[in-house]
Amino acid sequence: MSAPRPWLTPDAAPALCAAGRSASRQELAARADALAGWLAARGLGEGEVAAAFLPNGLGFAALVHAIDRAGAVLLPLNLRLTTAELAFQLRDARAGLLLHDGGTLGARAEAAARAAGGVTALRLPDAAAGSPVRFKPRAGLDAPFALLYTSGTTGRPKGALLTHRNLRASVEASSRHLGVRPDDRWLACLPLFHVGGLVILLRCALHGIPALVHERFDPEAVNRALDGEAVTCVSLVPAMLSELLDARRGRPAPPTLRCVLVGGGPVPRPLLERAAALGFPIAPSYGLTEASSQVATLRPGSDPDPARAGLEPLPGTRLRILAGGRTAGPGEEGEILVRSAAVMRGYANRPQETARVLRAGWLHTGDIGRLDARGRLFVIERRSDLIASGGENVYPAEIEAALLEHPDVLEAAVAGVVDERFGQRPAAWLVLRPDCALGADELARFCRERLAGYKVPVRFERVAALPRSATGKLLRNRLAAGDDAEREPGGLTSSR
Repeated sequence: MSAPRPWLTPDAAPALCAAGRSASRQELAARADALAGWLAARGLGEGEVAAAFLPNGLGFAALVHAIDRAGAVLLPLNLRLTTAELAFQLRDARAGLLLHDGGTLGARAEAAARAAGGVTALRLPDAAAGSPVRFKPRAGLDAPFALLYTSGTTGRPKGALLTHRNLRASVEASSRHLGVRPDDRWLACLPLFHVGGLVILLRCALHGIPALVHERFDPEAVNRALDGEAVTCVSLVPAMLSELLDARRGRPAPPTLRCVLVGGGPVPRPLLERAAALGFPIAPSYGLTEASSQVATLRPGSDPDPARAGLEPLPGTRLRILAGGRTAGPGEEGEILVRSAAVMRGYANRPQETARVLRAGWLHTGDIGRLDARGRLFVIERRSDLIASGGENVYPAEIEAALLEHPDVLEAAVAGVVDERFGQRPAAWLVLRPDCALGADELARFCRERLAGYKVPVRFERVAALPRSATGKLLRNRLAAGDDAEREPGGLTSSR
């Protein structure tokens, strides 16, 4: 079995720029070597789990490569988690070290380490002292590299164990699909603790192109970078794309931009049309943590609407639709199954759940979709969001798309609410244009013109904002539970 080579090899080319600080590949590699030695001196051994509670930046990137050099396993933690949630993941992953950069995050990290028990919290040094550790191949490509927890929309989060082989297969398949150019500069404004952000660092390191890392998504800052820093590629979620276009105020896309990779959920057709009108090269994508990010993506420059064109499986990725225990034919709906070298090794320390989703070499995603005769994927709904109403399957994304056709609806979210007769019925939460006088009855009529009766929401509620994850992914389960929606006083509420 071949051994993994380091993601980052040293040379004079630029590696990344973050918070006004730039580092060449040689400088970043030297920092990672020193940091790996510092971690080894504090007890981090090969195959052990080291957690990172860090913002986007140079320190995060250096730690990723230091852990690669140390032969350890990276556990990137979501900065929005509570102390209890952090402690759960630390215990579940059996982490020994928790690395932070001080300040408010440092205090939260220390509290989480205490709550977890058996975890040592350490502040990363700006310049690690001690004997550098240079990369030494220790294990094969199937050795674990990163442990990333899923969002937990259907229960406790689970840690997807991604190997060197998984992540390299993902990066190389994406690069073959979207292309790599010598002048590429990839803007990373997604959280690096998310698989979509982490693979940007790894892609840039492997292919020798610079990453421009923003600490957080700020639409004005991203627009300035697009216009003035020769950015060629950027990864976004739909909510980010919407804010980005709002902030541009009608300015067209810069000519240097060749790819806007959009994942994390369906992109509403009106948003795709806005982006296309301004010349943004949109590449809608379907993926999941368990498959190391992308599974199927439309290339930029083709029809940007996946509802019309479908999504192209990445090179080396096989897709299958399972309906009633058999492989579905073209056009039939069913569960999306994925087979590729990028599919995770399994859920850490959860053999039963691993056996449930990994069967005969196929990842059973739980998501609903169909394939056309060309093998292109049409994603219909995430299984966790499916509404079972009176024997009918109701897809929130379909209702949301209909609501977004109304000119006064800026954002829409649909989730199932308990109904004694039907089991579940759809309900809608809406962000509306300021000062609009839109009533629930008008919305219901609007939906009935576009949707079957059983799909029309039984309740409409106006909110100031929708609950989203740190990556901008809509959290429909929290709406259904009555949590995290910023309701507007005196706002629209209706029940039929």
